[in-house]
Amino acid sequence: MSYRNPVPTVDAIMQKDSKILMIKRKKEPFAGCLALPGGFVNEGETAEDAAKREVMEETSLEIDPIEILGVYSDPARDPRRQTLSVVFVAIVIGGNERAGDDAAGLEWVELADVEKMKNRIAFDHARILADYRNWKTSAGTFWSTKRRTQND
Repeated sequence: MSYRNPVPTVDAIMQKDSKILMIKRKKEPFAGCLALPGGFVNEGETAEDAAKREVMEETSLEIDPIEILGVYSDPARDPRRQTLSVVFVAIVIGGNERAGDDAAGLEWVELADVEKMKNRIAFDHARILADYRNWKTSAGTFWSTKRRTQND
């Protein structure tokens, strides 16, 4: 019997002042677009360890995941295959910013400008960052099909 299960992924949100660290994607899908640092969870790896590894590979920064923003599992969120992403809120605890691995560059983006830039943002990361803005005041968790107000 063969199963076609969603693939586990992680993403991380790091904020400095009013800006969020994003990578410029080097490869398709969404080459040249901005995305949150993250990627696939390896076999035998916890989601939080995958987030630490992916952020280190893509940004050269060491992070500490401090909260889970939510889980995003919309079957259409990644055009390559169905993925399920655990999104962490993290703090930077070391390293020097330098793009690596799948990142062609790094960019600190004003959180307030994300809505205006959503055509430049890969996957469902504009939605995730809108949820993050709400999380900062509500501290609730989010998921793909959570009921949202008309302003969300």
